[in-house]
Amino acid sequence: MVKLPHAPALKNDIGYAGFWRRVVAYLIDAIFLAGVELLIALGVLMIAPNDLQAVFNIAPVSAAVAWAYYVILESSPARATLGKMALNLYVADAHGDPISFRRAVARNLLKSVSWLILGCGSVLAAFTPRKQALHDVVAGTLVLRKIRYFALGPEMPTEPGDHWDGARWVASVPPMEKS
Repeated sequence: MVKLPHAPALKNDIGYAGFWRRVVAYLIDAIFLAGVELLIALGVLMIAPNDLQAVFNIAPVSAAVAWAYYVILESSPARATLGKMALNLYVADAHGDPISFRRAVARNLLKSVSWLILGCGSVLAAFTPRKQALHDVVAGTLVLRKIRYFALGPEMPTEPGDHWDGARWVASVPPMEKS
């Protein structure tokens, strides 16, 4: 049996959610919401198949369900919709803290602005340093990603001094403070 000098450790980190991860999360949410809206439409059509007013009410009810889905889940302790949860993403304020219901409402109203300018506001997430879409910038929110990985080898020292990196002795020196 081979014994490793240092056991692998599961590490957790946080990063910004990139554009394509956000797109995939959005597609998962869109598929889920399409299923819910289809069930609503089928229910209305089964109950009132010839009632034109009932059919016209499907769109606003579906919009309200989608709005509530995003706002409630993103301001909940989960901090994420089902699509975001599937990709280990979550919504936070600029400090990484949970967002309030009010901020979730503002963020989701601002999504309309992002889409009204031909989706350019959402595409902005591909180009900003913190991967923020227009609605995130204005609402002061971030979409973050939980990163989990195994780290092999010794922990890097946090104090100055020499340490063995597995192959040689290395001197670690703390960064100099700017004055």
